[in-house]
Amino acid sequence: MTLRESPCGCPDETPNAAPRATAGDTPPCACPGRSHRGRAWAELLRLPALFSVPGDALAGTAATGACPNTRTLLAIASSLCLYEAGMALNDWADRDVDAVERPHRPLPSGRIRPAAALTAACALTGAGLALAAGAGRPALTVAAPLAATVWAYDLGLKHTPAGPVAMGTARGLDLLMGAAATSGSTRPALPSAALLGTHTLAVTTVSRQEAQGGSPVPPLAALATTALLTRLVTRRSSGGPPRGRRPATGHRPATGHRQAGLRADRFPGQDSGALLTTALTAAYAATTARPYFHATLNPSPPLTQRAVGAGIRATIPLQAALTARSRGTATALLIAALAPLGARFAKKVSVT
Repeated sequence: MTLRESPCGCPDETPNAAPRATAGDTPPCACPGRSHRGRAWAELLRLPALFSVPGDALAGTAATGACPNTRTLLAIASSLCLYEAGMALNDWADRDVDAVERPHRPLPSGRIRPAAALTAACALTGAGLALAAGAGRPALTVAAPLAATVWAYDLGLKHTPAGPVAMGTARGLDLLMGAAATSGSTRPALPSAALLGTHTLAVTTVSRQEAQGGSPVPPLAALATTALLTRLVTRRSSGGPPRGRRPATGHRPATGHRQAGLRADRFPGQDSGALLTTALTAAYAATTARPYFHATLNPSPPLTQRAVGAGIRATIPLQAALTARSRGTATALLIAALAPLGARFAKKVSVT
């Protein structure tokens, strides 16, 4: 038995082990060590993308005017499980395609067995539905079609024209689950769900050509979508007074400058909420604008993948902006704090 190094530098005690691969041809490590298995699962599940999930339920909760509670936390946990189920199922369904286009992925490289990925997808789906049931029947009523949409996308719709629509629908349903779990109602959260789903649809459309490159139309359309969503979110943020606050009655209506002064005194948090919404929406636009523009000029695989990664990261400031426009200032700041964490971990594990 000879003792050589595996491609990652780890000892390889297999008989007649082959010499170490040369630089540039080094495949991903397939060593059985715990750290390598953990790395493989982190890549399969795209763990940094998880930072874009909690904001769905929190934005849905803010849209209903309710405060987050224990049921909200259960909805977030359910969302995390269903999101990761979709990631594992995605790679299981695309293992043959990845063997050609992305041989470094955990399944085609042999670091994770396909059966293990499928088992993880089933287990995570079951856990997600169980957690949604714990949040109440309204949450489960939304979680069930959400899980069905995730499986339908990965197993059949992904490579069809309906694929981006299905993905956008899944993200919108995820936001609605937070609203249903917290307040029992989804209607107030429908506009926010539509906006977030539209963003996801645009990102998914771009991602369909990230492996081989293609037309500049998808990133250009995504850039236009970002501009439209930026306009819609900031325009809606300057509505009436905060929920639960009504102007005093029984007094003669004020006019002119006196009315404006009274409005500012009576609703001191309204202007700050609008400013926060504007700032967060600007962060959303800034995150995607340059990568989308570069991918439009040169829709090569590297630039397209960079645009997709930016689109995924931009989900967080968009969630925060939607929350802030619903007067959920503290929650919006909490969601926004997830963005730098996601960006930091994305440097270690790719989100695409």
